[in-house]
Amino acid sequence: MSRVGYSLSTKLLNISIASLCRSRQLEKAEAALIDGIRLGVLPDVVTYNTLIAGYCEVSGFDKGYSVIPRMKEAGITPNLITYNSLMAGAARQELLHCCLDMLEEMLDMGIAPDMWSYNTLMHCYFILGRPDEGYRIFHDIIVKNFTPCQATCNILIGGLCNNGHIHNALRLFRNLKIHGCAPQVLTYNILITSLCNSKMWRRMMSLFKELKGSGQRPTARTYTSVMKCCFHCEHFREGFEIFSEMKKNGYAYDLFSYCTVVSALVKSGRRKDTDGCIAQMIKIGYDQDIVAYNTLAYWHIREGRLEKAYSLLNLATEGGLAFDAYTHTMLIDGLCKAGDFDGAERHLNHMKIMGFNCLVALNCFIDGLCKSGHLDYGLKVFDSMDAKDSCTYSSLIHSLCRANRCRHAADLLLSCIKDGKRALRSDQKAVYNGICQTYSKRDAKKFMLKIRVAKLLHH
Repeated sequence: MSRVGYSLSTKLLNISIASLCRSRQLEKAEAALIDGIRLGVLPDVVTYNTLIAGYCEVSGFDKGYSVIPRMKEAGITPNLITYNSLMAGAARQELLHCCLDMLEEMLDMGIAPDMWSYNTLMHCYFILGRPDEGYRIFHDIIVKNFTPCQATCNILIGGLCNNGHIHNALRLFRNLKIHGCAPQVLTYNILITSLCNSKMWRRMMSLFKELKGSGQRPTARTYTSVMKCCFHCEHFREGFEIFSEMKKNGYAYDLFSYCTVVSALVKSGRRKDTDGCIAQMIKIGYDQDIVAYNTLAYWHIREGRLEKAYSLLNLATEGGLAFDAYTHTMLIDGLCKAGDFDGAERHLNHMKIMGFNCLVALNCFIDGLCKSGHLDYGLKVFDSMDAKDSCTYSSLIHSLCRANRCRHAADLLLSCIKDGKRALRSDQKAVYNGICQTYSKRDAKKFMLKIRVAKLLHH
């Protein structure tokens, strides 16, 4: 009878500690453990494992690992779950050396790693941008006769995609299907999202069609990713068809879905449809976040209604929402389009004081100056910038070529490459054509040779 009472008490203690850890109340979890011991309820390995997992998630790996000596003091030996929790905590903080140390400690104690141990280590390699080592762990799994689970496949495919090896991920995906491993919707979602980010629209649509034909039901996330890609690749008709299909199939399309559709409608110039979609969004009564306000403000700016955009964003701040970098950049772009460069510059200075990254906003400012004929002022702003990207150079290069200042444009393009930035093909073509027209084809070929040499030296 006493053994039953003890078992139930320890179980209750574990449930209490797990509940407190889930709600991130670690101090109360510790207090519950102390109170339990004081009342004669002895903790077991599950108690300490729960505490370790909680500390790893809330406070980090070191705090989780500090529980191990206490655990051993209480006469409880760490087990596989203990070390898997610690490895997961280390991976979350990208502490590869800690992951490897835990694996070594497990082996020293005679604890055999399981599939999740290897999954965690593989995931850690991938998030640190070391896909070769990550793939080698997968190879070790096969050699050791482990059967990869669906999570293993998803980690591997997601890791390859995130490290720029999407073609390898697709090949692996096909091989898994051939070997009878039926992919889940989550696997399709990983690939679809990666194809979307790479703007590989045709392959993404083909995979989406394959998912629907597999008998599995796409999720709301699948539809939103596909729709977003359609709009980004300017396949507006297909994007609106996806949105209609999503509504028809009874998916709970959220505020983000509506914002995606409104942005696409604005860009495609479909004013009437934009008005209808916004009216529907407001009618549903979503709690507007800053993304929604940005979308609506962008609509007003595209229509030349800058004052209305400001009024709308003032409502957002009155509601306790803070502007993000996109809000400021959008307003600066709107001021430039309205020809108010003094206002745009004041807004830029305010943005700097607020501590925002101003690179995209400065690119918009320079582009606006160049398009309005203030090229020298644009060059002055360019020289004052600490950080630049390919787009910063691009606006000035094209404007210099249009102003028949091709030598200056050529020098700027070379400095772009020497700074380690990717020279856009359109920029190279503009400079080449400009030199051909202003000087000669021979000079243009000499310049292209300089470009090739610069790329070899600086990339």
